[in-house]
Amino acid sequence: MSQQTQTLERPADTPTTSATERARRWLRAFGDALAENDPAGAARLFTETSFWRDLVAFTWNLKTVENPAGVEDMLRETLDHVGPSNFQLSEEAEEADGVVTAWFTFETSVGRGEGVVRLKDGKAWTLLTALYELKGHEEPMAENRPMGAEHGIDPDRKAWVERREEERETLGYTKQPHTVIIGGGQGGIALGARLRQLGVPTIIIEKNDRAGDSWRNRYKTLCLHDPVWYDHLPYIPFPKNWPVFSPKDKIGDWLEMYTRVMELNYWSKTEALHAEYNDEAGAWEVAVNRDGEDLVLRPQELVMATGMSGHPNVPDFKGQDVFKGEQQHSSEHRGPAGCEDKKVVVVGSNNSAHDICAALWEVGADVTMVQRSSTHVIKSDSLMEHGLGALYSEEAVQNGISTHRADMIFASLPYRILHEFQKPIYDKVKALDADFYDALEEAGFMIDFGPDGSGLFMKYLRRGSGYYIDVGASQLIIDGEVKVARGQVVELTEDAVVLEDGTELPADLVVYATGYGSMNGWVADLMDEATARKVGKVWGFGSDTRKDPGPWEGEQRNMWKPTQVDHLWFHGGNLHQSRHYSLYLALQLKARYEEIPTPVYALQDVHHAGI
Repeated sequence: MSQQTQTLERPADTPTTSATERARRWLRAFGDALAENDPAGAARLFTETSFWRDLVAFTWNLKTVENPAGVEDMLRETLDHVGPSNFQLSEEAEEADGVVTAWFTFETSVGRGEGVVRLKDGKAWTLLTALYELKGHEEPMAENRPMGAEHGIDPDRKAWVERREEERETLGYTKQPHTVIIGGGQGGIALGARLRQLGVPTIIIEKNDRAGDSWRNRYKTLCLHDPVWYDHLPYIPFPKNWPVFSPKDKIGDWLEMYTRVMELNYWSKTEALHAEYNDEAGAWEVAVNRDGEDLVLRPQELVMATGMSGHPNVPDFKGQDVFKGEQQHSSEHRGPAGCEDKKVVVVGSNNSAHDICAALWEVGADVTMVQRSSTHVIKSDSLMEHGLGALYSEEAVQNGISTHRADMIFASLPYRILHEFQKPIYDKVKALDADFYDALEEAGFMIDFGPDGSGLFMKYLRRGSGYYIDVGASQLIIDGEVKVARGQVVELTEDAVVLEDGTELPADLVVYATGYGSMNGWVADLMDEATARKVGKVWGFGSDTRKDPGPWEGEQRNMWKPTQVDHLWFHGGNLHQSRHYSLYLALQLKARYEEIPTPVYALQDVHHAGI
């Protein structure tokens, strides 16, 4: 009898077997099947409906495969070069509602990983595997931290500051970076910090004068609607006295401080003008203007870190050319100063629209919000308590849920079934806050909880819009202080916005809080439209819901992983995503820098151009 047959014919677990022993047996059987190069045997260890989400470790991709057939296909393509081994539980397993949850570590031929498996009836229902470091290229942390000072006598010694100054003077001039990151907001900064620790020569390009200006330059009341525990950057968490909801200027100052302390090569006052990949040279040619100086950077890898969005969506309405007042997209809106006693129409009904309306009302403006489609609204307190509290809160910290553990728990829930975990939360919120929602609807505001009732996070992940986290503006709507007009805008006159039912809304200022296009719009600007279309739409995963067309793709389109354009990457999202996924993108870039083979399994197809 072969070793593999023995593995698969071990005695079945019984109801009295501990959760830890059941997890250990599964992990041992799984590891044995992989060691025997037996994809079919490994696949039989998964339930009929099951999900394996891999973050770089097996696929050099971000990829979710489904059901035993998907597992077998992935392993047939990857096992020979991955060399997985040494699967070990990292703590005692737990069981709840018939599901055993176990955390584990493992190795591949080139790296070390961690994971989470959920077992039903002894087989894997969900599996997460994630690479966290490359062998021989570990980050210089803890016992491996740099000395800083070089003891002894050396007349040619260069101090730390001198070495940093030499790097600033040469990188991008006499020495070329391996990676250029376009966009110096939280995404570019988080990724830059990861690459810095991994020793990948990197330049971050930012057109603003200072790091953090992308926050400072927005309307004055802008703040994070996510709590502080959700928003830490890599390596340096916010201090314990940091506000729960960070004001924009504090975030700006924190990002600026972070770039200095993490010693990032951050080129502010720099604009990327054009980029083209030179096949013969095996590098990009990125033309930039750095504070008036034109030069060309030649990195091997190029990352677009411009958030999660593309160009502002500015609607094209009849009569915009005759309107005598001011028109601006929300991205251009600098706040309510000068709007006292003005009539303002805000087109849109999501986060930015609400924040802008509330700030305008505070200075005495006459404000009307135009709601063109329904909006998901959740009170901030309800989101904190029911939506985030178990993972990202002071209570979670006290319960031993670190930021990293919370990130891994969230990542371990495949997108295909994530809505099933979210819907009960929003069913509960809907019942608890019923009076609030009734009052909003009585005020004429249209409410939704997503197409399947799964609420905020699924709307964000599917389309990046369509919601408001209420920090006060909803009460202004309920009280009639901010008026709501429902319907589509058909034209502007000299002094009014006209809706499809003929309603005229007098206006001195029109603010278009109408969102943004896909990130590949920036590619069309920087390269050309053909390259942008080859990349395809960025964001969403094919849920076949509004603004996230099918077919099902299973992971965020083009984010943090290889694209159909070699050596072109996208990074961004909210602070949580910028922090968590920057690790996996950094490891992919580091492997390429070190010329470690990175065969990509299941490079995504492009179904939507999405410019």
